[in-house]
Amino acid sequence: MTIIELPKPVRAQAITSIQHYFEENMSEPIGELAAGLLLSFFIEEIGPVIYNHAISEAQTRLQQRVSDLNGELYADAFQYWPRLDARKRKNSR
Repeated sequence: MTIIELPKPVRAQAITSIQHYFEENMSEPIGELAAGLLLSFFIEEIGPVIYNHAISEAQTRLQQRVSDLNGELYADAFQYWPRLDARKRKNSR
């Protein structure tokens, strides 16, 4: 798998968010370079775990949908006459 690449605007927002987190929760602020390096580390080290989990969830969801295709899409054949008879019975009441 290739390294996850963030678009520049998204990366800039993520760096700003890391800096904000450090300002609010840590005793010392973090600079833009350090925040960028920390982001790169997390993307490389933890990103694949998150990616793999998302793929696994997507596979499970797709398998559930595919296994229920008959229930979702099955159409009874040769229903013209039974429906016509049902309409006739309904109209004769």
